[in-house]
Amino acid sequence: MTDTPGPTTRRRDARSNRGRILATARQKLRDDPDASLDSIAVAAGVARRTFYGHFSSRQALIADLTLEAAQTVHQAFAASRIPDADPLEAMARMVLAAWAVGDQYRILVSLGRHHLGQETIRTTLAAAREEAIATLRRGQREGVFAHHLPAQVLAQALEALTLALAEEHSGSTWTDPTGEAAATAVLVAAGVAPPVAAICARNVLHESGQQPSGPA
Repeated sequence: MTDTPGPTTRRRDARSNRGRILATARQKLRDDPDASLDSIAVAAGVARRTFYGHFSSRQALIADLTLEAAQTVHQAFAASRIPDADPLEAMARMVLAAWAVGDQYRILVSLGRHHLGQETIRTTLAAAREEAIATLRRGQREGVFAHHLPAQVLAQALEALTLALAEEHSGSTWTDPTGEAAATAVLVAAGVAPPVAAICARNVLHESGQQPSGPA
């Protein structure tokens, strides 16, 4: 006689299936925002019925992925904050925080653009963007960052640069394992002299316990 799986086993299997579906969907939709639900189910190795038992529609799946990504990004930014950090260090920390959760950051922006609308993605990332704007304004007042663009416009440009670099890194056309080069590039784009930007990025990485990617 075969034992029938108990409630604990079924719950564990359900959690495993759900996690596998989300992980697969994250990758598939990042690469192809129009990937079908059936293709995601096949790639995740679950039956169609199992898939729809967890996510009744494409919108339900995307809502879960967006929430998961937003929470991860917000937690990363919160963990990166240091009270009274100077604008240069604060901006480097923000870039490195985004880099550390690059997959989640990319999927959040990608899904927002294709399925949720630009306004939704703006709202989701509003707290991080406002923090970046405040940091840039403080740096502009202190002469650390350039004044050629208003802080809010510069923040959006730097956000786009960070995303573009993350996509290149993900595509293996260029690699930056620690995010040191990305942080340096963003600081330079904000008007910081390249040697100063490089030293700042390297110092922040060193303080966080990560190994810088190359010699000084």
